[in-house]
Amino acid sequence: MRPPLPPFDRESAEVKVRAAENAWNTRDPERVAAAYTEDSVWRNRDEFFTGRAAIVDFLTRKWSTENGYALRKDLWAFEGNHIAVRFQYEWHDESGQWWRSYGNEQWEFTPEGLMSRREASINDVRIAESARRIFGPREEGDNSVQPQQ
Repeated sequence: MRPPLPPFDRESAEVKVRAAENAWNTRDPERVAAAYTEDSVWRNRDEFFTGRAAIVDFLTRKWSTENGYALRKDLWAFEGNHIAVRFQYEWHDESGQWWRSYGNEQWEFTPEGLMSRREASINDVRIAESARRIFGPREEGDNSVQPQQ
């Protein structure tokens, strides 16, 4: 069991979104993958894969190049066992160039609260280091929504 469990109301959906944000900000592929079913189906940008092992491989590869990764997720919509989020994260590449990545995700959950499907569309925007606005995990009590520009 991975509470909160569906069907989601606003409060439980927000808790689920914040838990996902917190896990992803650890940049620990095993910890993140534990929230997904063994046969979870993913689309991330132009990659399609299935299963926890593939999720761990993907995240390991992702965080080996996305240095200084810091993420914010915000609830967009929910119904039954589905949640949609919008997100943005910042990172820099090996040359030191900073990027802000904007995206949307659609999630589907099992009755046990594990994510069985994740579909993500993401766009990257080059930014100056001085334009950064996401500096690590949220501070306790920070419920702000990041502007989408």
